[in-house]
Amino acid sequence: MSGSSEEARPLVARPGLAFAGVFAVTFFGLVAVGAVLPVLPRFVRGPLDAGNVAVGVIVGSYAITGLLLRPFAGRLADHRGRKPTVLIGSVLVALGGFMYLLPLGVPGLIAARLVLGAGEGTVFTAGSAWIVDLAPVARRGRVIGLYGLAVWAGLSIGPLIGELLLQVSGYTLVWVFAGVAPLFGALIASRLPDPFRATPHSQGEQHALIEREAVRPGAALALGSIGYGTMTAFVVLHLESRGVGHGAAVFGAFATMVVLTRLIGGDLPDRVGPIRVAVTAAMVEAIGLATIAIAHSLPAAIAGALAMGAAFSLLYPSLSLIVVSRVSDTRRGAALGTFTAFFDAGVGFGAPLAGAAAALSSYEGAFLLAAMIALVSAATTAFVIAPRSRPLLASR
Repeated sequence: MSGSSEEARPLVARPGLAFAGVFAVTFFGLVAVGAVLPVLPRFVRGPLDAGNVAVGVIVGSYAITGLLLRPFAGRLADHRGRKPTVLIGSVLVALGGFMYLLPLGVPGLIAARLVLGAGEGTVFTAGSAWIVDLAPVARRGRVIGLYGLAVWAGLSIGPLIGELLLQVSGYTLVWVFAGVAPLFGALIASRLPDPFRATPHSQGEQHALIEREAVRPGAALALGSIGYGTMTAFVVLHLESRGVGHGAAVFGAFATMVVLTRLIGGDLPDRVGPIRVAVTAAMVEAIGLATIAIAHSLPAAIAGALAMGAAFSLLYPSLSLIVVSRVSDTRRGAALGTFTAFFDAGVGFGAPLAGAAAALSSYEGAFLLAAMIALVSAATTAFVIAPRSRPLLASR
C-alpha cells in the first residue's frame, strides 16, 4: 500500500538529531500548556469568582479548535510540508498564551484556549507525521511513543513551573511564560530539515477531510481521553475539597509516569501488539481513575495517578500504530489529523461533562464516571477495532 512512496521518501543525514529537534519544538509548546493547568482552575474560581461548570468549559474549550482544525493541519502538512505547518502552530500556541493577559474575564479565557487548541493541534499533528517520516517501519510504535514524551515531559514539568511562577510572582508571570516558551520552539523548527516532499500524485489526490481508517481507533482514543480531561480540570479541586491538597504534585506524578512508561515499555505495541496493549491500558486507566475518585490521602491519590499514567501512556501509541499501518505516507498527515482530533473530542467533551457531573453529584462522581467511560474504550478496542485490524496487522 505504501511501499513505493516509502522508498522514494528523501533521507535525512542525521535523523536522530532531526527527531530531537521536532521533540524540542513540541516540548516547548506543551510546557507552556502544562504551566497553566494547575493555575487556571484556581484563577477561574478565585479572581474571576466562577463555578465548576465554567472551569470545565474553559479548560476543555481548547479542544474545540483542535478537534476542528487537526484534519486541516494534517492535510496542510501533506500538501505544504511538515515544517511550515509546525511553525504556524507554534506561533498560535504563543498567541494563546499571551491572550491570558487580556482582562476579558471568562469569555477572554475561552478565546485564549480556542487559539491555544488550534496551535497545539497543528504542532502535534504535523510533528507526528514528521517523526514517522524519520522512523524505520519496524520501530514506528516505539518512535511514536518517544515523540509523545515531548507532550508528557512538557505536561510534567510545566505544572511545576506554573506553580513556582504563581508563588513567586502571580498569575501574570505564568501567562507571560505561556506566551514566550512556544516561540523558542518556533525558532528551533525553523532550523530543522523536513524530509517529506509532496509528489505530483499526492498533490493531485482528492481525499475526504475525515480519513475513515482513523475513525474507529480515534473513537477509542476519545473515550479514553475523557479521563484525562477530567483529571486536568478537577484533580486539584477534588483533592483540595478533601483536605488532601497537592493536586499539582498528583498531576505531575501522572505525567511523570507517562514519561517513564514510554521510556521503559514504549516498544510494547510493536512487540505485544497494539490491540492487546490498548485494551489493557484502557482497563488500567479505569482503575486509576476510580482510585483517585475514592482517595482520601495523598498516597492513594498518587497511586491512582501512577496507574492512570502508565495506562494512558500506552493508549495513544497503540491506537495510532493501527492508523499509520493502514495509510500511505502521502496520507499520513491527514490520517493522524483525523485520529488526533478524537483526542480533542474526548478532552473537549470530557472536561465539561466532568464539570456537570461534579455540579450534580461531586468530584468523586466525576472521576467515577470517567472510569466507566474508560471501560467502554477497552470494549470498543476489543470488539469493534480488533476484528478489522487482525488481518492488516498480521501482514505487517
